[in-house]
Formats: sequence, C-alpha cells, structure tokens
Amino acid sequence: MNIVELTEEHYEAVKNIYLEGIATGNATFQTEASSWEDWDKSHLTHSRFVAVENTEVAGWASLSPVSSRCVYAGVAEVSVYVGEKHRGKGVGAELLKALINSSEQHEIWMLQSGIFPENTASVKLHERNGFRIVGTRERIGKMKNVWRDNFLLERRSSVIGI
Repeated sequence: MNIVELTEEHYEAVKNIYLEGIATGNATFQTEASSWEDWDKSHLTHSRFVAVENTEVAGWASLSPVSSRCVYAGVAEVSVYVGEKHRGKGVGAELLKALINSSEQHEIWMLQSGIFPENTASVKLHERNGFRIVGTRERIGKMKNVWRDNFLLERRSSVIGI
C-alpha cells in the first residue's frame, strides 16, 4: 500500500468510498457526495491523501478548516474514510499517520474530529493516534429525523504551538 497525494484524478474513487461511508449511517451527517469543485473548495489545499493498494484507492484522508478566523488557522478537522473491502487492514491508521505528519509540517497545532459514538472503529483509530474525547455534543444534528450525538475528539501537536 502506498500513501500518495489526493488529486482530482482520484476523486471518483474518493467519492465512491465516501458514499460507502454515508451508507453505513454512522460516518457523516451528509446524505450525498459533492462535486470535485465543491470538495476541493471546502478542504485545505495540503494534507490530502489516498491509500493505493495495487492500483485501487483503498481509502482517503483530508483536512478542512474549522473557521475562517485567523486565530484558528492552526486548527483543522479530520476526515478519514476507508473503502468497505479494505476495512480492518490498517489503511485508516496509515492515512491518519500521514495526515498528522503533514498537518504539523503545515503548522497545524490541533486536529479535531466529530465521530458518532456508534462508530467505535473510528473512535479507537483516533484514540490510538493521540486523539482524546473532549466531550459529547448531544443532539448536534438530525439524521432521518432522529437526533444524533457526536463525540468531539482532538489531538494537540507536541511540536507545533507549544
């Protein structure tokens, strides 16, 4: 498996993996995948990766800004998605490690992630990589007319912003 920079050429596979995550009901509040142009605008231009296994995109990871305010320029939100047939193989761990490393190279001092409590695999993945649950955002949003909670996890860099 190789971790490489995510480009527009990967987006069809990235989009399909995202749709698989949506289908689980425990990965995101989103109900559809955006166009490349919208996705590209809503994510940071750095720290975008795909895991490629044999020529197939097995998963992807990226960062999004949490705010347009300059004081939060060093804070980013994590997205990590692994294709259904590649789950449980360490793909998510490799992507998250690459994302953490890249984020620190780009002066990001804190990473955060919102994860449904039911998504135990994602919570464990993040915790194994230095994230901690800082709280539960109760009834943060509705999915199919049902209120859902969300864990807020964060990882503070030990090299940036200290």
